[in-house]
Amino acid sequence: MPKKPFPGRGWQNGVDFAGKKGYDWHEVMDVRSLDNRIEKFCMKHPGFGLRNLMIFIVIGQVIVYLFTLMDRTGTLVSYLYFNPRLFLRGQVWRLVTFVLVPESSSPFFFAIALYFYYFIGSNLERAWGTPRFNIYYMGGMLLTALYSVIYYAITKRALWVTSNYLNLSLFFAFATMWPDQQVLLFFFIPIKIKWLAWVDAALFVLSVVTYIGQGAIGMALVPVVAMLTYVVFCGQWIFDFFRPSAVRRKTAQKARTIQFKQAARKVQQEQKAQGYTRKCEVCGRTDRDYPDLEFRYCSRCAGYHCFCIDHINNHIHFTQ
Repeated sequence: MPKKPFPGRGWQNGVDFAGKKGYDWHEVMDVRSLDNRIEKFCMKHPGFGLRNLMIFIVIGQVIVYLFTLMDRTGTLVSYLYFNPRLFLRGQVWRLVTFVLVPESSSPFFFAIALYFYYFIGSNLERAWGTPRFNIYYMGGMLLTALYSVIYYAITKRALWVTSNYLNLSLFFAFATMWPDQQVLLFFFIPIKIKWLAWVDAALFVLSVVTYIGQGAIGMALVPVVAMLTYVVFCGQWIFDFFRPSAVRRKTAQKARTIQFKQAARKVQQEQKAQGYTRKCEVCGRTDRDYPDLEFRYCSRCAGYHCFCIDHINNHIHFTQ
């Protein structure tokens, strides 16, 4: 189990679009807004998704791997890959089965990959909850398959996609939340997960550049599309990471010293109109609906932002 989670998940932005008459396009397309909507959906539908999803994926891959040992011709696996041409002809099971195809034919590396991705997936599900984890994984599956179908519709050439980059996005999400978690490389070399993530990120960029250099633009976009769910779920951390520290400090200081009273007055007016006095910026729970729930205000966030006890220490700090 990871030692210390990353201080935030990146789904909050303090904007509740449900009460607005008009939508601002830039706000709607903001990844923080989209992540906020996903979190609210998960709060309203706690039973959504398949619990222990990674167990089913691992079991499925083991079964497929055992069959491939008996079928050296690869006939079985050819029925599992996602082929857009065959999918559009009615082989709809390929939308799900392509994630069950083993990434390695070596028993040693196959076992390591299964354990590693089960460890990552199960911890993400415990941290995020079953609905959120299912949306992350299944969203990546659907985006990858959708891109393959669109590419086929435009070029009439089929891209056979696998779960390789989808599982890599899981690894990046895990490394974002627990960057200092140590793992044993080759079972005896302790190394922090963030260093492995940087190596994989370099290899990821190299693969994209290689495809572009070969003129295979379609294949170059496959890993990019597979990472879209990571951008949505962890995008705020990425944007904050690449912003210059001086800019972050200046923006935060300006928000605290100049806009705090204005933000507080605006929030209080909205709360009064809605009939509550406190509302969590992450999950949207209020003291009207949950009178026994404890709420606190974050002193490290720029502006006036309230969080429930479950998220006061588990959110990305507002910087503007």
